[in-house]
Amino acid sequence: MKRLISIEFQKLWKNRSSKVLILSYFIILSFIALIASVKLDFFGMEFKLADQGIFNFPYIWHFNTYVAVYLKAFLAIVIVSMMANEYTYGTLKQNLIDGLSKKEIIQSKFLVVFLFALSSTVFIFLLTLILGYSFSSFTEISIVFQDIAYLGAFFLDLLAFFSFCLFAGILIKRSAFAIGFIVVWYLAEWITYGFLLNKVFNNMDLTNKVTGYFPLISISNLIVEPVTRFKAYKAIETQMNANALPKDYSIHWDNVIVVIVWTIIFMLMSYRILKKRDL
Repeated sequence: MKRLISIEFQKLWKNRSSKVLILSYFIILSFIALIASVKLDFFGMEFKLADQGIFNFPYIWHFNTYVAVYLKAFLAIVIVSMMANEYTYGTLKQNLIDGLSKKEIIQSKFLVVFLFALSSTVFIFLLTLILGYSFSSFTEISIVFQDIAYLGAFFLDLLAFFSFCLFAGILIKRSAFAIGFIVVWYLAEWITYGFLLNKVFNNMDLTNKVTGYFPLISISNLIVEPVTRFKAYKAIETQMNANALPKDYSIHWDNVIVVIVWTIIFMLMSYRILKKRDL
């Protein structure tokens, strides 16, 4: 396993574009801390985000993971380019000549995907603790780790999406076309969502239930938006609509299972394509 990881990271680190994207990703992740100084004017009221409970435990786990998950595009490009470069420079064929099996090759790619997801999760875990203990009004252990499940959802989100990107990279071979394939797939899912909602079911709950089995929509459903949990937003919402129904912000285990199944499917399909393809 160490040998496979070493081979893959040498390839990534010697590629200038990959190195820049990886470093940029973790640098930009750390910029979440700058949100503490942001001031907003909302319905004539000016307030500082850090003063509204945005970095309070346990809410900060939800907020940080939701913001960080949008930055995964940086590593997604790295993963797609990683596979494209393998085909372009013939390193897959060379790896086979050097004694690696196709199974070991796909294992090495999945290890990279897994380590990207894991390192991102550890980074957000440490950043959240630092920001939380710096700004939170609540630092009791029972409160600090109350919503840490969002961190697990964040890890699964990255693992599943990166597995999909790996599948796209292996299937398409060219990075630009593979990225285009990912974008088209994403748009197709949401266009289908709109069609089912407006033309078929005319029912949002039923549409959400059906499309919740789509790969990218199921991944995006792992962590719902946290904005409406803002203390200031809640106060304004209460004044504007006293009868507003509470939103469900929890992580649903049925959705977790769907995402895990899709992750396994993408890895098996990647291996199947690589196994049958003449390199």
